[in-house]
Amino acid sequence: MLEYYLKRLRYTLPNLNTPPKAVGHEAFSPTLDANGKESIWRAQQRLYTTGMNPAVSLHLHHKGEAVYHRAVGYKNPELGQPLALDTPICLFSASKAVTALLVHHLVTQGELELDKPVAHYLPEYGQNGKHRTTIQHLLTHRAGIAKPPKDTPREVLFQPDAILKLLYEAEPMNPGRQQAYHAVSAGFVLGVLIEKITGKTLNQFLDEIVRQPMGMKYFTYGLDAAYKPAMNVATGVPSAILNRFLEHAVGTDLETVVDISNTAEFRQTTIPAGNLYATAEETSRFFQMLLADGTYQGKKVFDKVTVQRATARTGKGTRLDRSLFLPMEFSAGFMLGAPLLSIYGPGTAQAFGHLGFLSIYAWADRERDLAGALLTTGKGILGAHIPFLLALQRRINRWTKP
Repeated sequence: MLEYYLKRLRYTLPNLNTPPKAVGHEAFSPTLDANGKESIWRAQQRLYTTGMNPAVSLHLHHKGEAVYHRAVGYKNPELGQPLALDTPICLFSASKAVTALLVHHLVTQGELELDKPVAHYLPEYGQNGKHRTTIQHLLTHRAGIAKPPKDTPREVLFQPDAILKLLYEAEPMNPGRQQAYHAVSAGFVLGVLIEKITGKTLNQFLDEIVRQPMGMKYFTYGLDAAYKPAMNVATGVPSAILNRFLEHAVGTDLETVVDISNTAEFRQTTIPAGNLYATAEETSRFFQMLLADGTYQGKKVFDKVTVQRATARTGKGTRLDRSLFLPMEFSAGFMLGAPLLSIYGPGTAQAFGHLGFLSIYAWADRERDLAGALLTTGKGILGAHIPFLLALQRRINRWTKP
């Protein structure tokens, strides 16, 4: 136990060691001048030196152009392996945005209807009071199955048939009426729904609709054994509150979730709401495509109506989420910005995106014509990094403000 806390302390105190040589291109677009680029880079370095994130990779698109790509830190801090620009990182819950777009694509194709009960397509789901739960409820975290049933063994996460059986048999909590963030549960149902409609695996469908048309190297649920992703690390001051939240949301504590995420078993499993792997550039590229109404390099990836429906406000407004215990507003697949304060910084009413396990930010902001991805590997909430994270947000928003 003492060894664990000493190791945790290592990732809690400011990093006073010389960081590995940063990697990134020096070229920058006229849409982001030299002062803007260097200001953002300094803020990114300060975030890294807090010690809370062993790896920090940031990519930005502005006005349709790739304008910034820098990475600093370690792919594997235990082995001293530097992070590269093309190192894949697990997006965790930011994977939900990609799964949601695939669902909305099927709606546009006439294969699904958001307001129809899930049980219309998956009859097994309609048990124990879930017969009226709609696809829209799953996408907006109102399906009443915010977490797997109590005492679900951790190995069930790697057994799709077993976890689906548990979710089919689960009794919902206020379905359709209460907003409570569904960390992983809804994703399994949406994933099998996509597979049933298309007759393809989720990765096959993603490959056909997004990965191949956009020329992605990674961008898959799970990761081929030939590739080695960045290692996730539990950081910061141990928090009983955070552990209680994680136990409420996914059934276990921070350290266990982090340990699971670094296993080959996790990478070999398809978790629609939690294990899409990508680089910062690929993630930023995806959100730039959404910002361009579904178009990438002149090719239509999604119909404009698909993107608009997925990112539109639902009319429910900002509410206290019963899982996150934070005021949040969701579209049918995304976390939305707000006029005053939001997870994307102040004054981001036209922003949409998704967080992933405390330290993954993937977003687009229509007002600023900005798309970006900030991928970090430290998993902790109590530490010295928060003011530096906010400072980085301010720098990005300032230098891309219209």
